[in-house]
Amino acid sequence: MAAGHMTTDTVLQNHPSGTSLLARLGERIFVYGALLVWTFIALFPIYWTLSTTFKIAPDVMQGHIVPWYDFTPNWKGWRSLGLSPDTIFTTSTVREEFLKRFMNSIVSSLGASALAVIIGSLAAYGLSRFEYKFGPWRNKDISFFFLSQLILPPVVLAMPFLVLYKQLALLDTQIGLILVYTLMVLPIVIWIMRDQFDTIPPEIGEAAMVDGCSIWGAFVRIVLPIALPGMVAAFILSVVLCWNEYFFSALLGSTNAQTLPVMVASQTGSQGIAWWSMAALSTAAIAPLVLIGVFLERYIVKGLTAGAGK
Repeated sequence: MAAGHMTTDTVLQNHPSGTSLLARLGERIFVYGALLVWTFIALFPIYWTLSTTFKIAPDVMQGHIVPWYDFTPNWKGWRSLGLSPDTIFTTSTVREEFLKRFMNSIVSSLGASALAVIIGSLAAYGLSRFEYKFGPWRNKDISFFFLSQLILPPVVLAMPFLVLYKQLALLDTQIGLILVYTLMVLPIVIWIMRDQFDTIPPEIGEAAMVDGCSIWGAFVRIVLPIALPGMVAAFILSVVLCWNEYFFSALLGSTNAQTLPVMVASQTGSQGIAWWSMAALSTAAIAPLVLIGVFLERYIVKGLTAGAGK
């Protein structure tokens, strides 16, 4: 009997009980259920925007959601932009304007992000490797000062930028937008890159200088390749922020330099809101960002988790 009891106890010890298995199964169901609910909440706005491009006015006003059940899909939204199958090969002034704004967004976002990464990397390397003293301020204070610029509401800069850009003949120019976008994302780039450089031992650069490299040579040939994941992450985040920027584009541009977000907002008027056109423009505007999130997400995570600050 004792042996039998020992065998039973051994079996119970080596195999999880039914209650334990049910608990684990219930935990998994809860976790995956919560993830599914959150995924639905996160993706529903994108689905709503995309489905609205195929609706007519009554379908939009009545809140129809499911195509071919609540409403019959229609190309009205894409037709208003000259991008429907029956208008894509015809002349369309709206399509030309859309493509112009789309290119403005690409040029200003990529140009400002590249400039911000270059300047921000230099500033961050200085803050990481050298000790500065500006009155009572030290490196940490200077770094926090850069980051604190994000707290400043853009609207308080409206009048200074208007006056300055008018004097410099930068109103309604892509160069003007690139410069102001660079200033907008520069604090984030400096903060990310400073954390990146802090994780790189200074001895690596010192060893390169012992081998004959100058300070610039060690920075460009040795340090920057190691910090490349952080630079990629900073560049991608800068592109996203610049792409979505509306205020300065509407303020400093009018005909030649305005970007896609301004065109999206222009669909409101005295006759109401052209929801189908706005949805089509919004879909075209968020498509590049969705692709960035899907294909470059690992680079963003790798870059942000490689440094001390996450």
